[in-house]
Amino acid sequence: MKRVLCFGDSNTWGYNAQTWDRFPADVRWTGVMHASLGPGYEVIEEGLNGRTTVWNDPIEGYKNGYDYLIPCIETHKPLDLVIIMLGTNDLKQRFSVPAEDIAKGAAVLVRAVQRSETGSGGAAPAVLLAAPAPVEEIGRFAEMFQGAAAKSRKLSAHFKTIAQELGCPLLDAGEIVVSSPVDGIHLEPEEHAKLGRALAARVKEIIG
Repeated sequence: MKRVLCFGDSNTWGYNAQTWDRFPADVRWTGVMHASLGPGYEVIEEGLNGRTTVWNDPIEGYKNGYDYLIPCIETHKPLDLVIIMLGTNDLKQRFSVPAEDIAKGAAVLVRAVQRSETGSGGAAPAVLLAAPAPVEEIGRFAEMFQGAAAKSRKLSAHFKTIAQELGCPLLDAGEIVVSSPVDGIHLEPEEHAKLGRALAARVKEIIG
């Protein structure tokens, strides 16, 4: 049984932009990926609404991805692969973080997994870094994400640079999905399906 942990934010949790609730398991990209992979894989969902890469949220608290990452992968070990898809919440105006530093925050997480002993036999698991899709400043989150639309379109290039430096495979979600026309941040069901299938293909490439 190959074990894949999905470490992300509300788009991994499955936030529904229209109802503000959670999509069913078979609609979320994690569930679609699991179904596409078939038997022989265990998919572990670790999505948290509002999670950042490495930044402390002064308003919501407990959203720093780095603080939780090591306890998380230690809890679920042994792991064959960790998928990291974060960076969208780093775009919030309250953090005032440039796109390059958001990618560097993701790099901190990748390095932490690469240096861990949470894979089989005490080795490090493989890591797949996913660059988040561009966002739009519309709907209920428009003010919170003021200035994020332009910045989000710079993430892809910076994430590619980080992935190359760390020898880590990358999936650019922006090449596959678009953010919801309702709130400009989250994914609609059809986008979850596209992302889940694309990630399943990458998982098979990386760990077989």
